[in-house]
Amino acid sequence: MIINRAIKQKRGFTLIELLVVIAIIGILSSVVLASLNTARTKARDAKRISEVRQIQTALALYYDTYGQYPGSGECGATTPNSSWSNSVQCLSGGRWLRDSTTNLSTFIASDPIDPINQNNWTRGAYYYYSRSYGGDKQWYMLIYSLENFPNPLIENSDGVTAPDGTYFHYGNGSDGVITVGVGK
Repeated sequence: MIINRAIKQKRGFTLIELLVVIAIIGILSSVVLASLNTARTKARDAKRISEVRQIQTALALYYDTYGQYPGSGECGATTPNSSWSNSVQCLSGGRWLRDSTTNLSTFIASDPIDPINQNNWTRGAYYYYSRSYGGDKQWYMLIYSLENFPNPLIENSDGVTAPDGTYFHYGNGSDGVITVGVGK
Protein backbone atom coordinates (compact mmCIF):
# COMPACT_ATOMS: atom_id res chain seq x y z
CA MET A 1 0.00 0.00 0.00
CA ILE A 2 2.81 2.43 0.81
CA ILE A 3 4.55 1.57 -2.46
CA ASN A 4 1.38 2.37 -4.48
CA ARG A 5 1.03 5.77 -2.81
CA ALA A 6 4.70 6.66 -3.66
CA ILE A 7 4.18 5.65 -7.29
CA LYS A 8 0.97 7.70 -7.57
CA GLN A 9 2.73 10.80 -6.28
CA LYS A 10 5.48 10.54 -8.94
CA ARG A 11 3.04 10.80 -11.89
CA GLY A 12 3.06 14.12 -13.78
CA PHE A 13 5.59 16.92 -14.25
CA THR A 14 6.80 19.45 -11.78
CA LEU A 15 6.41 23.15 -12.42
CA ILE A 16 10.17 23.49 -12.93
CA GLU A 17 10.19 20.80 -15.61
CA LEU A 18 7.34 22.48 -17.45
CA LEU A 19 9.06 25.88 -17.31
CA VAL A 20 12.30 24.40 -18.67
CA VAL A 21 10.45 22.80 -21.60
CA ILE A 22 8.57 26.04 -22.34
CA ALA A 23 11.84 28.00 -22.26
CA ILE A 24 13.50 25.56 -24.68
CA ILE A 25 10.53 25.77 -27.06
CA GLY A 26 10.65 29.57 -26.87
CA ILE A 27 14.35 29.69 -27.70
CA LEU A 28 13.96 27.29 -30.62
CA SER A 29 11.01 29.21 -32.04
CA SER A 30 12.87 32.52 -31.86
CA VAL A 31 15.80 31.01 -33.78
CA VAL A 32 13.44 29.65 -36.44
CA LEU A 33 11.59 32.97 -36.77
CA ALA A 34 14.85 34.89 -37.09
CA SER A 35 15.92 32.55 -39.89
CA LEU A 36 12.59 33.01 -41.66
CA ASN A 37 12.86 36.81 -41.46
CA THR A 38 16.34 36.69 -42.98
CA ALA A 39 15.09 34.45 -45.77
CA ARG A 40 12.18 36.82 -46.45
CA THR A 41 14.41 39.89 -46.71
CA LYS A 42 16.82 38.05 -49.01
CA ALA A 43 13.89 36.99 -51.20
CA ARG A 44 12.61 40.59 -51.38
CA ASP A 45 16.09 41.82 -52.30
CA ALA A 46 16.44 39.19 -55.03
CA LYS A 47 13.07 40.27 -56.39
CA ARG A 48 14.15 43.94 -56.37
CA ILE A 49 17.36 43.20 -58.25
CA SER A 50 15.50 41.08 -60.81
CA GLU A 51 12.79 43.70 -61.31
CA VAL A 52 15.27 46.54 -61.75
CA ARG A 53 17.02 44.47 -64.43
CA GLN A 54 13.63 43.93 -66.13
CA ILE A 55 13.00 47.67 -66.03
CA GLN A 56 16.44 48.34 -67.51
CA THR A 57 15.79 45.88 -70.33
CA ALA A 58 12.40 47.48 -71.06
CA LEU A 59 14.00 50.94 -71.03
CA ALA A 60 16.71 49.78 -73.46
CA LEU A 61 14.05 48.41 -75.82
CA TYR A 62 12.08 51.64 -75.49
CA TYR A 63 15.20 53.66 -76.34
CA ASP A 64 15.93 51.46 -79.37
CA THR A 65 12.38 52.06 -80.62
CA TYR A 66 11.91 55.77 -79.87
CA GLY A 67 15.46 57.15 -79.65
CA GLN A 68 14.88 58.45 -76.13
CA TYR A 69 13.86 57.26 -72.69
CA PRO A 70 10.43 58.01 -71.23
CA GLY A 71 10.32 61.32 -69.41
CA SER A 72 10.05 61.51 -65.67
CA GLY A 73 8.10 63.82 -63.45
CA GLU A 74 4.82 64.02 -65.34
CA CYS A 75 2.80 62.01 -62.85
CA GLY A 76 2.50 64.42 -59.95
CA ALA A 77 5.11 62.82 -57.71
CA THR A 78 6.37 64.84 -54.79
CA THR A 79 9.08 62.46 -53.58
CA PRO A 80 11.91 63.30 -53.86
CA ASN A 81 10.58 66.16 -56.01
CA SER A 82 8.24 66.76 -58.95
CA SER A 83 10.76 65.92 -61.68
CA TRP A 84 10.94 62.28 -60.59
CA SER A 85 8.59 59.32 -61.03
CA ASN A 86 8.20 56.74 -58.27
CA SER A 87 6.42 53.43 -57.88
CA VAL A 88 4.16 54.64 -55.06
CA GLN A 89 2.79 58.06 -56.03
CA CYS A 90 2.81 57.54 -59.81
CA LEU A 91 1.19 54.10 -59.99
CA SER A 92 -1.87 54.17 -62.22
CA GLY A 93 -3.26 51.19 -64.11
CA GLY A 94 -0.17 49.13 -63.32
CA ARG A 95 2.11 51.85 -64.74
CA TRP A 96 4.43 54.32 -63.04
CA LEU A 97 7.20 54.59 -65.65
CA ARG A 98 5.41 56.90 -68.03
CA ASP A 99 5.22 60.41 -69.36
CA SER A 100 2.19 62.23 -70.74
CA THR A 101 2.07 60.19 -73.95
CA THR A 102 3.83 56.86 -73.53
CA ASN A 103 4.59 54.06 -71.12
CA LEU A 104 6.51 50.80 -71.27
CA SER A 105 3.48 48.57 -71.96
CA THR A 106 4.94 47.33 -75.26
CA PHE A 107 8.11 46.19 -73.54
CA ILE A 108 7.05 44.97 -70.08
CA ALA A 109 3.70 43.52 -68.94
CA SER A 110 3.41 45.83 -65.95
CA ASP A 111 5.85 48.11 -64.23
CA PRO A 112 7.37 46.29 -61.25
CA ILE A 113 6.81 47.75 -57.82
CA ASP A 114 8.90 47.29 -54.71
CA PRO A 115 7.75 44.34 -52.53
CA ILE A 116 7.18 46.74 -49.62
CA ASN A 117 6.08 49.70 -51.80
CA GLN A 118 6.01 52.48 -49.21
CA ASN A 119 6.45 56.16 -49.93
CA ASN A 120 9.78 56.61 -48.22
CA TRP A 121 12.73 58.17 -50.03
CA THR A 122 15.22 55.65 -48.69
CA ARG A 123 13.13 52.47 -48.52
CA GLY A 124 10.24 50.72 -50.18
CA ALA A 125 9.93 52.25 -53.66
CA TYR A 126 11.61 52.51 -57.05
CA TYR A 127 12.55 55.96 -58.32
CA TYR A 128 13.15 57.01 -61.94
CA TYR A 129 14.68 60.19 -63.36
CA SER A 130 15.53 61.14 -66.96
CA ARG A 131 15.63 64.94 -67.11
CA SER A 132 18.18 67.64 -67.94
CA TYR A 133 21.87 67.39 -66.96
CA GLY A 134 22.88 67.79 -70.61
CA GLY A 135 20.54 65.23 -72.17
CA ASP A 136 16.81 65.34 -71.49
CA LYS A 137 15.47 61.79 -72.01
CA GLN A 138 18.89 60.64 -73.28
CA TRP A 139 19.89 59.09 -69.98
CA TYR A 140 18.18 57.77 -66.88
CA MET A 141 18.78 56.62 -63.36
CA LEU A 142 16.83 54.21 -61.20
CA ILE A 143 17.17 54.26 -57.45
CA TYR A 144 16.09 51.44 -55.18
CA SER A 145 17.13 50.06 -51.84
CA LEU A 146 18.01 46.68 -50.41
CA GLU A 147 17.28 45.39 -46.94
CA ASN A 148 20.43 43.22 -46.73
CA PHE A 149 23.62 44.87 -47.85
CA PRO A 150 26.22 44.69 -49.16
CA ASN A 151 24.92 42.33 -51.82
CA PRO A 152 27.37 40.47 -54.09
CA LEU A 153 24.81 40.45 -56.94
CA ILE A 154 25.17 44.20 -57.45
CA GLU A 155 28.76 44.94 -56.47
CA ASN A 156 30.46 47.60 -58.59
CA SER A 157 27.22 48.67 -60.28
CA ASP A 158 26.28 51.62 -58.10
CA GLY A 159 26.28 55.10 -59.66
CA VAL A 160 25.39 56.88 -62.92
CA THR A 161 27.09 59.69 -64.85
CA ALA A 162 24.77 62.11 -66.67
CA PRO A 163 25.63 63.44 -70.17
CA ASP A 164 27.04 66.66 -68.70
CA GLY A 165 29.43 64.69 -66.47
CA THR A 166 27.46 64.99 -63.22
CA TYR A 167 27.89 61.82 -61.21
CA PHE A 168 24.93 60.51 -59.21
CA HIS A 169 25.39 58.07 -56.38
CA TYR A 170 22.54 58.17 -53.89
CA GLY A 171 23.26 56.44 -50.63
CA ASN A 172 26.64 56.05 -49.03
CA GLY A 173 27.51 52.54 -50.12
CA SER A 174 26.68 51.02 -46.76
CA ASP A 175 23.00 51.91 -46.42
CA GLY A 176 21.61 49.67 -49.18
CA VAL A 177 20.51 52.51 -51.50
CA ILE A 178 21.50 51.63 -55.07
CA THR A 179 21.70 53.97 -58.09
CA VAL A 180 21.80 52.37 -61.56
CA GLY A 181 21.12 53.61 -65.05
CA VAL A 182 22.53 54.65 -68.40
CA GLY A 183 24.55 57.82 -68.69
CA LYS A 184 26.98 59.26 -71.14
